[in-house]
Amino acid sequence: MTGMTLCAAVAALLTGCGSGTPKAAADNGEPAAASQSPSSSAPAAKAGGATHEVTLEVGGTGRTAVMYSGVDSGFEQQTLPWTKTGTVELTAAEQKVGYLVNVVPGTVTGPDGKLQQAPCVIKVDGKQVAESDGVKSARGCSYTIK
Repeated sequence: MTGMTLCAAVAALLTGCGSGTPKAAADNGEPAAASQSPSSSAPAAKAGGATHEVTLEVGGTGRTAVMYSGVDSGFEQQTLPWTKTGTVELTAAEQKVGYLVNVVPGTVTGPDGKLQQAPCVIKVDGKQVAESDGVKSARGCSYTIK
């Protein structure tokens, strides 16, 4: 992925997905080894809403830029592997039209020595709903929760 393409993707995602009031309570964004342990009880849903646990994962080794939204939002350098887990509370309207969560990882050195996008996964309530190996698809991971 070229730098220009990554910049365009970042700009598009930040302008389209970063607005509004935060709806998620998330962990501190530390590497996977330091992520929080699962909670034994889920928070109560808002009136007319639903609650989902969302996990964003980026694989690989080293450090890369990671842009994410839906479980908080951010664009920062992270140590890989990286995991962010949070609870998203959907309103009745969001259950109808959907609530977008995404993660766009930067590049890592692949097994062949060439740069490629880091692989990513999105899980909702423990079920894997989106993935990208960073080779066949270099668009990151995106999923609409309903």
